[in-house]
Amino acid sequence: MTSGGDRAHWNRAYEGQDDDALSWFQAEPQPSLDLIAGHGPGREVSILDIGGGASRLTDALLDAGYRDLSVLDISDAALAVTRRRLGDRAGRVAFIAADITSWTPPRRWDVWHDRAVLHFLTSEAEQAAYRRALLTATAAGSIAVLGTFAPDGPERCSGLPVKRWSAGALARFLAPEFRLLDRRRHLHQTPKGAAQSFEFAVLVRD
Repeated sequence: MTSGGDRAHWNRAYEGQDDDALSWFQAEPQPSLDLIAGHGPGREVSILDIGGGASRLTDALLDAGYRDLSVLDISDAALAVTRRRLGDRAGRVAFIAADITSWTPPRRWDVWHDRAVLHFLTSEAEQAAYRRALLTATAAGSIAVLGTFAPDGPERCSGLPVKRWSAGALARFLAPEFRLLDRRRHLHQTPKGAAQSFEFAVLVRD
């Protein structure tokens, strides 16, 4: 990525400290888990988690009985954290080390989940590349669960500028192929006690 940081930037973030000390860490991956369960049609769905390298969402989805899971992250170090944590269960997950702005999806998924990748893409070119990847990786009936910093959220994260989104703006960004199904505000507490406003949107592809 350019404004979103490159592989070296994100590898340094994960190699420099434990993942549970990073500002985006969640012990319980909410509201992502609730939104996927509420809008995804059963445990047989295929799920792609964008930027989910070290996230606990993969663990929670496996615990809940989901079986077709893929995790994409630009950081090899982040993916390695989850592989180690999952142990023998890591073989049940497809790990993809790639930059979302230059990645060509090899298949389609029922659920595209992204918590906190899109808001790092601040240029129109990066956002357009992200949108192309999302459209290539989904089909009619697929849902997208997107979580970004809300309009009143932070202006920077991990030393980088961000673009803040509302659910309405996310819907316009993905129209006309997707339409908004649900939205949710979320106040994330960082490990250091700071509060960050997030906005989640759930959209379905027509």
